[in-house]
Formats: sequence, structure tokens, C-alpha cells
Amino acid sequence: MYDAQKADMLQGTVRAFQWSNPHCWIQLLVPKDGVTQEWSVEMGSTAELYRSGWRPATVKPGDKVTIVVHLMRDGSAGAHFVSAVRADGAPLGKPLAGNVP
Repeated sequence: MYDAQKADMLQGTVRAFQWSNPHCWIQLLVPKDGVTQEWSVEMGSTAELYRSGWRPATVKPGDKVTIVVHLMRDGSAGAHFVSAVRADGAPLGKPLAGNVP
């Protein structure tokens, strides 16, 4: 489903952070060429994220973030999470095991 051989970066504003099982999700509003597109970024489970330093309030709607992802193979606006930083460059948690390109 995701191209694990190719990493890309998404920079945008968090619309929602869903702390849920079986996977957490970040809905990210990404501006490009004057148009804002919503991306769905799939993450690990709550337990996996918790071990990596994430908490339910780690990101909130309106936060500016840059996320490294593996894009969907079909080119749709979905991706698998690798790592993230805040607008000031501070890392969000640690990269999830097995995701680092």
C-alpha cells in the first residue's frame, strides 16, 4: 500500500490527531500551489506511539508540523508516518521502529 523505498516530506497544519486503535492518524492540511489538500497519515498503535514518546496531546489542531512519510503507491493523499518535527524544529517523539528509510 505504501512505498517504503521512498520517503517524502509533508509540511502543513494539523487538522486532527486521532489517538485510537488499531492505528493513530494525523489529518494534515498541506498547502501546494495555492490549494490546500488534506492528507491522512497513518501511524502505529497507541502503545507503539506511547513507547516512542507520543501522548494524546502531543499535537493539536492548528499545530504546524513537518512529517516524513512513505507515500501511497497509488498517488492518493495518504501516507505512512516515519518521523515529525514541530515548526521550531523540535522532534515529536522518536522515529517508529522499522520506519526509518
